[in-house]
Amino acid sequence: MIKATIAELPKYVDKEVKVGAWIANKRSSGKIAFLQLRDGSGFVQGVIVKSDVAEEVFQTAKSITQESSVYVTGTVQKDERSPFGYELLVTNIELIHTSTDYPITPKEHGTEFLMDNRHLWLRSKRQHAVMKVRNEIIRATYEFFNENGFVKVDPPILTGSAPEGTTELFATKYFEEDAYLSQSGQLYMEAAAMALGKVFSFGPTFRAEKSKTRRHLIEFWMIEPEMAFVEFDENLEVQEQYVSYVVQSVLKNCQLVLNTLGRDVSKLEKITAPFPRISYDDAITFLHEKGFDDIEWGDDFGSPHETAIAESFDKPVFITHYPTKIKPFYMQPDPEREDVVLCADLIAPEGYGEIIGGSERIHDMDLLNKRVEEHQLDPETYKWYLELREYGSVPHSGFGLGLERTVAWITGVEHVRETIPFPRLLNRLYP
Repeated sequence: MIKATIAELPKYVDKEVKVGAWIANKRSSGKIAFLQLRDGSGFVQGVIVKSDVAEEVFQTAKSITQESSVYVTGTVQKDERSPFGYELLVTNIELIHTSTDYPITPKEHGTEFLMDNRHLWLRSKRQHAVMKVRNEIIRATYEFFNENGFVKVDPPILTGSAPEGTTELFATKYFEEDAYLSQSGQLYMEAAAMALGKVFSFGPTFRAEKSKTRRHLIEFWMIEPEMAFVEFDENLEVQEQYVSYVVQSVLKNCQLVLNTLGRDVSKLEKITAPFPRISYDDAITFLHEKGFDDIEWGDDFGSPHETAIAESFDKPVFITHYPTKIKPFYMQPDPEREDVVLCADLIAPEGYGEIIGGSERIHDMDLLNKRVEEHQLDPETYKWYLELREYGSVPHSGFGLGLERTVAWITGVEHVRETIPFPRLLNRLYP
C-alpha cells in the first residue's frame, strides 16, 4: 500500500493510496458521500459510492464529524472540476479520533471569536493558503540571498539599547542590567557585514507601539540585509531585485493557494524590477496637488499619504531622501543636501503601505559621533557600534523588510493578523 500526502496524489493517478487526513467538511445523499479532506499539504475531495464499499464504510462516511481524523484508502483520479485537479475514490475509512462540537463551523464567525480560536482557525482553507504563501516567501528569501553571496547571521533578541533611539521598547531585567526585546537587528548586522561582506538576518522583532491599525503587529518578523561597499543606489537595486524574485516565486509555486484566496494575479505579474522612484520633495508636492493640505515638509507620511502615492503606480514605489530630522541617527546625509538622508521606503501597491525601510549608513566616525550627541544617546552604550567606524570603515547600506506586511500584500488579505500563525496585537496575547 502506498502511503501518500494529498500534495503527492498527482504522482499516483489510477493507483490505490492511503492518506492520513482530517475531515474539513462533508455532504452526502442516499447513495454517495463527499468528504473534504485536508492533511496540511493540501485539500482533496474523497468520494464514497455506497454500492462500491462495505456498508459500515458508507455509514462512517455519513456520520463522521468535522475535524475527525482518519486514514482514507482510495484510488486517485483526475477531476477537471476540482480546483486541485484530482479526487480520491474512497474504498475504506479508518477512524483515528472522533471530533465532537468543533467550534469553527462553515457558518460565518466574528473576528474576535476566530482570534480566540486561532489555534483552530489555522486549519481553515483560507488560513492554510496564507501560511503556504508565507512559507514560500521565506523559502524564496533564503534562496535569493544564498544565490547572491549573502551569509545568514543571527543577531541577538535581547539587547542593551534601542537601534533607533526609540522609547517604544519592551523592557526586561537581564540579571542586574536593563535589557530590551530587539526592535531591529540592524546595528549587529552592520558589524557582521564588516566581517562577512554581505549578510542577512531573519528573525522576530518587537515594537511596543500602541497601534491598532490593520498594518501593525506587536511581534513580527524582519529580513534585514546589510552590505559592505554598497552605496545608496546599489541598495535600491538589491531591494527591487529581491522583492521581484519573491513575488515571481510565489506566482510560480503557489498558484493553487492564490486561487483559493481569490487573488488577482495579474497585479502580481507586473511586479518586476526596476521600480519607480519619487523623492520626498516631489511626494509632498504630489500630495498637495491631491488635496492633502495637512502634510508639510518635515512631516512623516501616514497611511493615507502612502496609499495616495502608491495608487499612481502599479508596482511598489520608492520614496527617497526623507528629511534628516525624522529619520534615525545612523542614516547617511545626502552629500549635496544635509537636510535629507540617503534613505528610501518601499511602498507596496493596493494600499498595503511600507514594506521596506532602508538607507546608506553613516561611515564617517566624526559625523556618527555628532549624530549620537544630537539624538542624546549614550556614547558608552553605542561604543561597540562607533568602533565599526574606527577600524576600517567603509560605505555600507542595508534595509529591513517586514514579512507580515509583505505576506498581506502578496496574498491580498486585509489585515496583518492573518499573516502570522499566532498574532500578538495590542490587546491580544492569547492563544
